[in-house]
Amino acid sequence: MANVVRAALVQATWTGDTESMIAKHEEHAREAARQGAKIIGFQEVFNAPYFCQVQDAEHYRWAESVPDGPTVRRMRDLARETGMVIVVPVFEREQSGFYFNTAAVIDADGSYLGKYRKHHIPQVQGFWEKFYFKPGNLGWPVFDTAVGKVGVYICYDRHFPEGWRQLGLNGAQIVYNPSATHRGLSAHLWKLEQPAAAVANEYFVAAINRVGQEEYGDNDFYGTSYFVDPRGRFVGETAGDKEEELVVRDLDFDVIEEVRQQWAFYRDRRPDAYEGLVNP
Repeated sequence: MANVVRAALVQATWTGDTESMIAKHEEHAREAARQGAKIIGFQEVFNAPYFCQVQDAEHYRWAESVPDGPTVRRMRDLARETGMVIVVPVFEREQSGFYFNTAAVIDADGSYLGKYRKHHIPQVQGFWEKFYFKPGNLGWPVFDTAVGKVGVYICYDRHFPEGWRQLGLNGAQIVYNPSATHRGLSAHLWKLEQPAAAVANEYFVAAINRVGQEEYGDNDFYGTSYFVDPRGRFVGETAGDKEEELVVRDLDFDVIEEVRQQWAFYRDRRPDAYEGLVNP
């Protein structure tokens, strides 16, 4: 029998406040569960606007602790209710002066498995993230969930192949990549980089983007979220580029083993020859 996992993702428009944004995602999750999904992931800092379009200390108000903050506690209840694994990206406050762009991973029984902190922090027009976030310091965790081994890579991280590879070496079968990216910056890379990462590392990728414009800047988030398999093929259609959407797809995890036997990229790696990558 095929090892098929029904997976979901949400690309969402900003509602204007945290309560309604969380409530909307809860309803998407319940609908995904009704469709048989066993895992779902949300977009970067899903319960807030993409405030990094500006540099203003007022936006530290969106931050909360992980896992003890209100959003993650609420998502744990949702996981228990729906029986789904949930990837929950939020603005994390560890302590005064220590803030991270983080995603919590919650198992299908509501247990908190851990978190990933975004490693690569951009500081360019419309993406002033260094004003808010410290670089991630928790490595490249892969979480053993009810559906399999799940990794997370966040937005700007996707431009750096090293983390994709480390997640593969750590056993990931699917990597969720919650993002906030707009048309004018790197749209031509959106359907290039994640499929290439899926091929190079031989696992599934869930690429999630925001959609629409928000009040803190001119960024036009273009959605087009998708799942891609280890052969670099989109699983079903990509989401649209203008509207909110719940995407639910069946992922055959047996393809991972098939590809790793056929292409054998992990066998033919040469870590003994790569010292110059980190010691130039």
